[in-house]
Amino acid sequence: MHGNHHGCSDAQNPGAPGAAVGELAAIEPAQRDRLHRIGLSDALGALRVRSGGPRGLIDGRSRGRACGEPAVSIHELAPGDEAAYTAYVRAHRDATVFHSLAWRRAVEDAFGHRAVYYMARRGREVAGVLPLFKVESWLAGRLLVSVPYGVYGGVLASDADAAECLLAAGKRLADQMNARSVEFRSRTPLDNTLPVMSDHATFRRDLPGCESQLETFLPRKARAAARKATERHELSAEFGADHLDVVWELYARSMRRLGSVNYPKRFFHALAAHAGSGMIVQMVRYAGRPVAGLVSFVHRDEFMPYFVGFDDRVALYGVSQYLYLASMRWAVRNGCRVYDFGRSRVDNRGAYEFKRLCGFEPQPLGYQVYVPAGRTAPDLSAGSTKWQLARRAWKYLPLAVARPLGAWLSKSIPG
Repeated sequence: MHGNHHGCSDAQNPGAPGAAVGELAAIEPAQRDRLHRIGLSDALGALRVRSGGPRGLIDGRSRGRACGEPAVSIHELAPGDEAAYTAYVRAHRDATVFHSLAWRRAVEDAFGHRAVYYMARRGREVAGVLPLFKVESWLAGRLLVSVPYGVYGGVLASDADAAECLLAAGKRLADQMNARSVEFRSRTPLDNTLPVMSDHATFRRDLPGCESQLETFLPRKARAAARKATERHELSAEFGADHLDVVWELYARSMRRLGSVNYPKRFFHALAAHAGSGMIVQMVRYAGRPVAGLVSFVHRDEFMPYFVGFDDRVALYGVSQYLYLASMRWAVRNGCRVYDFGRSRVDNRGAYEFKRLCGFEPQPLGYQVYVPAGRTAPDLSAGSTKWQLARRAWKYLPLAVARPLGAWLSKSIPG
């Protein structure tokens, strides 16, 4: 895991003068096959990586390329690159809302983490991107995360050469800044030199083409629970950004009940400001009282419920199923084709099994972590035994304490 990768020596990191020149050897056939299967073109030879330019440009010089094919270059994103970055993310089939500049700006505004976004070009064409954040955690030290507070991230690339160079840039940055690790939260693993973390799964499913087909989209038990909740409790679902503060309060209450820290309200407002119509706020009422809330994101034709909260003082059978079914109805009405239920830890049987009972099957995630030589990877997982005592105590904190304390701690726990 440590040292040079894919034949790279310690090449310079963008923006960091003085590092040595290095070389990327030819890509392993097994990795080339994997990258080809996920829609990337085959690698075409070896890359030479060197520094240069005012911001530490890394140029890739290929051996054995097709005649006339431009080399790969990698540089740190500048304001003048943002339009090209956004266009690339919108077009890439594996891109998510977490790759967007809206997510970057919300994280910067709410938490103050410094972003380092890399762009790969082949000639004048964008060939890939890697969003990274430097996280200074008082619990875990210095970390690089792609991306914090998001369940996806990592490299997006058009071909294997660009993917290799972007991964190498992230590793070199971790080496140079003496980070404990760099985490690539890709749905599909791209680096065969790094282990794949097996502790999370995602749940995605194609939505039906019309709202009436949702009656059979959910399995029988989940459908019956949603129907009974409607009949017994006369629940109503409302959509609108004006519900955001109430939904955050429900979310913070639920996080305390689970023994987890909540994100600050300012993060929700920053996301609303930067994501605009791509952020959907939903609230469920019972007898006029807010009892459940959901913040979701729309990226192209994908709908992702993300922050959820319930009033634990009100026990209503089927309210969870009702909440999510209402969000599915909204998604179908508004042209979404995929419902992404997000990730769950495989050891979190409650959330994991709830999604399965809603008809979604787990798909392993391709998270990978690079640990520089001489360092150890941090353990900030909510499922870790080292945090169990603190989590049990957290459930008994008054909300007036848990909410601001959780908001403060979340800066050191990047999701």
